[in-house]
Amino acid sequence: MTVSTDLSLHDQVADRLRQEGQRYTAGRRELVELLQRAGRPLAMHEIVGRAGGLPQSSVYRNLVVLERVGAVTRYPVSGGHGLYELSEVLVGHHHHLLCTNCGRMEDLDVPYPLEGDLERVVEAIAAGRGFHPTGHRLELVGVCADCA
Repeated sequence: MTVSTDLSLHDQVADRLRQEGQRYTAGRRELVELLQRAGRPLAMHEIVGRAGGLPQSSVYRNLVVLERVGAVTRYPVSGGHGLYELSEVLVGHHHHLLCTNCGRMEDLDVPYPLEGDLERVVEAIAAGRGFHPTGHRLELVGVCADCA
């Protein structure tokens, strides 16, 4: 995944926060860097475990703010839990593999020619229903190699 504009990741996040009257605090910066390094969506317990001593309540509050400004995406999974990652507007379009056994979600970059095919299928389905899509997400659901 790559940053989608000439602005650095931190500049983009700071700008989104500033537009909503929020500050880019050290804790928020740490969470952004943690999610960037992870390379896949993380569960709350994984984030808290990697967040260098930030209390879970602070992690949660900061993730809520980062999600509200469009810097973080939360994917709901079974049991009411969520997985968090940096938003596609920051890191680029991609899809996911979701293990129904362990709940792990991994990023999946679809090769460009196949992404074009997928886009055409999405547009054809939407057109048949009078729907006007602004994007799409693909999650392949199954069992990961570790759980198989």
